[in-house]
Amino acid sequence: MIGIINYGAGNIFSLQSALDRLGLSYKIIESVSDFDSCDRYIIPGVGHAAPAMKKLNSTGLVPLIKQTNKPVLGICLGMQLLASFSEEGNTDLLNLISMKVLKFNDSKLKIPHIGWNKVNPTEKETIFKNIPDESYFYFVHSYYLQHIPAYTLARTEYGLTYASSIKKNNYFGVQFHPEKSGKVGELLLKNFSEL
Repeated sequence: MIGIINYGAGNIFSLQSALDRLGLSYKIIESVSDFDSCDRYIIPGVGHAAPAMKKLNSTGLVPLIKQTNKPVLGICLGMQLLASFSEEGNTDLLNLISMKVLKFNDSKLKIPHIGWNKVNPTEKETIFKNIPDESYFYFVHSYYLQHIPAYTLARTEYGLTYASSIKKNNYFGVQFHPEKSGKVGELLLKNFSEL
């Protein structure tokens, strides 16, 4: 059972639709009492880091997310929340992975970065199993995670090389939206469900 962490910042409907298409069971988690009944978790998210962290803290779920040994997948803003700090609102994040979220500042780039872009995994044993190099995924974001080889699971180019997927222990993150990325996105979600 996948637990979808609902803290008021997630694009939950699209994610639910993708999980339904895959026949995967899930439940919405909004309180501490719901947490333990799941064997893995997804933190979706769109929006701004500062209010998202405030809302997430208000749920009481933060200590449970930080302590769990079960697989956790952050999507888009949900991935950024796994890091230590965001330039968006100068916000302290969950600090599960020692990385910073930075703002795209190349004046030649269209910001936000919206649309399809190539993703190059650095390893293929976990969520990118059976997904070809340079597969296209769908992105919508103005901030990015710095590329740190120790934590980067996949790289993407957009004016610079950044981490489009990260991993540390049981925590995974993807900057793109697998639920809006067609068959490869669904395969990534299926891989996560089988970890």
